[in-house]
Order: sequence, then structure tokens, then C-alpha cells
Amino acid sequence: MSHSTDAEIRGALHRKVLRAFHRCNDTLVIDELGIAHAKARIDVAVVNGCVHGFEIKSAADTLTRLPQQLELYEECLEKLTIVCADKHIAGVRELAPIWCGIVKVTKGPRGGITFITVREPKRNPNIQAYRLAHLLWRSEAVAILSQADASPKVLRAPRKTLYKSLAAKFSVAEITAFIKQSMALRQDWRPHQSPA
Repeated sequence: MSHSTDAEIRGALHRKVLRAFHRCNDTLVIDELGIAHAKARIDVAVVNGCVHGFEIKSAADTLTRLPQQLELYEECLEKLTIVCADKHIAGVRELAPIWCGIVKVTKGPRGGITFITVREPKRNPNIQAYRLAHLLWRSEAVAILSQADASPKVLRAPRKTLYKSLAAKFSVAEITAFIKQSMALRQDWRPHQSPA
């Protein structure tokens, strides 16, 4: 039986699993979203009421990097789904926290890709508002804090201090709303466009 490549899985994921999100004007679907200032990239992110990451592990991949990736994802993604080949299911079950969703990928004899939900994702109980705020650019963090009447001293502070100020002032839900709003307005940066 032939195995699906990362690119095939990603394309099918956009067409089948994420199709409704692509149609929704109020949702962003982003390929290769850098998180924790590019320490890691999540294969696909859906940003609407929450930040939901989809990590792809094809049959050609190993799970060697997954524990390290999961540590970062747990800090800054509100939901996470691992989309993986059958051979990885047992390993992912063992490594991934219980709130993490698991979707099995199978490829039929004619090359069609099917997704089977093994475990539904739940909200990440360990999300850190400070880490989530890292998805904002510095200028965006400054704009949000200036609207919240932060002092000029705070607005001139290093990026990490700005994120701490955001986490102290706003809830995870509010920071997510800022992220979605900011990403939608970015001029030189565009989310993945829905495949035809």
C-alpha cells in the first residue's frame, strides 16, 4: 500500500477537513505558522474563536521531534490535533496529552486520502496567555497596550515585557481576538488561500 506524503496530507486536509473554515469569513487558515518566535512551526493553524493547530506526521516522518514540539504547542495553542499515518497512532497516543486530538490518515488504492478521528481535541488546560501573546508582532502589541492606556515606559519596553503586560491585562480569549484581528490586517503576510 502506498503512503501519503506530507504535501498530499496537507492538501487533502485543506480540501476536506478544513473546507468549512476556508469558507468562513471570520476564520483564518494559515500554513506553517511560526510560534514562540519561530522556535517551532505548526503545519496548519486555524484562528477563529481559538488558535487550533494541526501537526502532520506522515509515514515517512518519525516522532523524534514530537515531545519537544508538544512542549511548545502546549504553551501557546488553545487546541491541537495530530494528523498522522496509522503507524504513528500508538506513539502519538503515548506522547500527546489527553486534550490533544488525533486523526488517522489512510490512503486508498486509488490514492484518495481519508481522515478518521481517533480522538476529538479539547481545550488545552495549560495554555499560557504570555506564550499565546507571542503570536502578535511587537507593533501590534504596542498598539493594543496603548489603547488600554499603558504608560509610555511600558510601550517602550522589550517585546517580552510587552507580552507579559498583555497577559496581565487580558484573558486568553481576548488575546486570541487580538491575534485574529491583527493577522487579518497584516499587509505583507497572507494566510493560506483555499485550494480551488
